[in-house]
Amino acid sequence: MDALKGFKTIAGLALVMVALQLFNVATGYSLMAFGLIPRTVHGLLGIITSPFLHASFAHLSANLIAFLILGTLVIIEGLNRFIAVSAIIILLGGALVWLFGFAGVHIGASGWVFGLWAYLLSRAWFHRSWGNLITAGVVALLYGGLIFGFLPRQGVSFEGHLFGALAGFIAAKVLFSAPRSRFNAAG
Repeated sequence: MDALKGFKTIAGLALVMVALQLFNVATGYSLMAFGLIPRTVHGLLGIITSPFLHASFAHLSANLIAFLILGTLVIIEGLNRFIAVSAIIILLGGALVWLFGFAGVHIGASGWVFGLWAYLLSRAWFHRSWGNLITAGVVALLYGGLIFGFLPRQGVSFEGHLFGALAGFIAAKVLFSAPRSRFNAAG
């Protein structure tokens, strides 16, 4: 998939997030009921819905730029690859937050963003090609500060960040289980 077509798909997902935020604000944040609430039956739905919900426009904005860039870098590999990577990140990362997260409502695309970030870095490690290594270098330079998102802070689901990144690593491992690289020693 070419970068422009991929970006349009990612931008479409971002517009869904913006539309949901507008609706959420207009209805007094009624959509917060669909956030991920750890260890509750009701909170299970939030595994799927929480990445699309945000507590404020500032919260949404903080996630959107990284999502647009990192999502586009992943979708260039193809729509099916983006769907597979995103499904692993959202479902596995969300399930781990549901199992181990602190009490409260967990919302936001940052777990997805951390997962995409970890996927891109891990992909470069597992599937060593010049393109992947250059992409990983750019991602590390631009988003190296994401590492601080693993530190607990008031009002921030660091568990979402941590488990999203873990799921991104697992996605890279599962989807690139057999590295094909000229950097690997032939044996």
